Amino acid sequence: MASTLTAAPAAASGAAGTPALDWKPCVREDGPTGQECAELPVPLDYRDPDGRQLTLAVSRVPGDRPQARRGTLLVVPGGPGGSGVRRLTQKGAALREATGGAYDIVSFDPRGVGASTRANCGLDEGDRHLVTLRGWPGPNGEIGENVARARRVADACARNGGDELRSFTTANEVRDIDRFRRALGEEKLLAWALSYGTYVAAVYAQKYPRHTDRWVLDSSGDPDPARVARGWLANMSAGADGRFPDFAAWAADPAREARGLRLARRPQDVRPLVLGLAARLDREPRPSDRPGTPLTGNRLRQALQNALTSDGAFPQIAALIKQALDPDAEVVLTPDIATALSDEDAAVTVGVICNDVRWSGPAPAPYQRAVLADRARYPLTAGMPVNVTPCSFWKGAPVEKPTRITGRGPSNILMVQSLRDSATPYFGGLRMREALGDRARLVTVEHGGHVVYLGNGNACGDRAVSTFLTTGERPARDSYCAD
Repeated sequence: MASTLTAAPAAASGAAGTPALDWKPCVREDGPTGQECAELPVPLDYRDPDGRQLTLAVSRVPGDRPQARRGTLLVVPGGPGGSGVRRLTQKGAALREATGGAYDIVSFDPRGVGASTRANCGLDEGDRHLVTLRGWPGPNGEIGENVARARRVADACARNGGDELRSFTTANEVRDIDRFRRALGEEKLLAWALSYGTYVAAVYAQKYPRHTDRWVLDSSGDPDPARVARGWLANMSAGADGRFPDFAAWAADPAREARGLRLARRPQDVRPLVLGLAARLDREPRPSDRPGTPLTGNRLRQALQNALTSDGAFPQIAALIKQALDPDAEVVLTPDIATALSDEDAAVTVGVICNDVRWSGPAPAPYQRAVLADRARYPLTAGMPVNVTPCSFWKGAPVEKPTRITGRGPSNILMVQSLRDSATPYFGGLRMREALGDRARLVTVEHGGHVVYLGNGNACGDRAVSTFLTTGERPARDSYCAD
């Protein structure tokens, strides 16, 4: 059982040497009541704590039972590039209800994200679409265009990103969290960390174990310090392959007929249909509702990759596939593949992963071999997860040596992991579980999708996390939640 937090006043001042937070109302439409926002200055470089400062946007949803207040629960966003302020707006009310209103719930926009200090690389719009920022190979697996783009992006970021971009690292996010903790006046924090945020939270627990209490890691990746980031990307091939049968079963269900979304009579027919369509779009892209942005095979593959993270996205990818199959239909691109990322969002998306760990060198031949082998084994992702990225041309990486996650520290971590997760596949989560040893317990949720708590629809998984956060009680051993 986790240790118990000592209650602190809701308006606690910052610890000595840390600026106090000036909270102001910032209630958003469809957000939780009482949401507040503030700004937290953090050092650009923690080796010079009194030097140049950056600004983090931070937010909180105060507990609605002050008489029962136990402390502060931190939401650690995913990404890299995810906004904690947005996540708090989306989930703050549900999280407050699930934890009985006994905690102030806080989050933040990491460096480079949202309303925090940002950076840009000066990238052309064509290089900022997700389908181009990721290394989707050409129709036959050729990577020449990927290599040229990766070099171009890395060079632009080196030219234009400045010291701000170089400071976008997991290590600095961990330091920023501890500065936030001190500004909140808390000795310990609880946490709910999602996706990439689980790695951030695991590093925090490694660096600051005495400041952690009831630490939840939701949808973890492999923390191997030699492969963080590039290993997560490479694992997406098998992740998509293991998740696709859920979509195939959904898309072949007669219940889809009413909305015109049934793709095949049998689940086993959906995969060849999708692969065949992507191959045709490689040869003959379809014009879309976005002039100058056709639906290509790779744009379809990227849309599918995005949709596999949530059952709720199945209708939109099925509709896109139906449109692409009908020569008379207008192809309406889903928002995630229709427009380019902002230059700032593109910068933080590549900046953190490239700054964190050394990637393979720029020689194209090993990438070409890896792409051809991976696309033969996992055609849904066509070799993209093992292809060249801007990180192969990044200047000066890694900024710091990655942290090795170990079992040293208090046994106060609960992991929750979907059995079929396309983004952080189960086998990667098992490696995090192995690294943490007796510090953690793992709840495996049979349902598919990415990010389990308060959104996956598995009541057993939600109950396990809520119980841990509210009482400190974890399963005595690793456990399983059926769908």
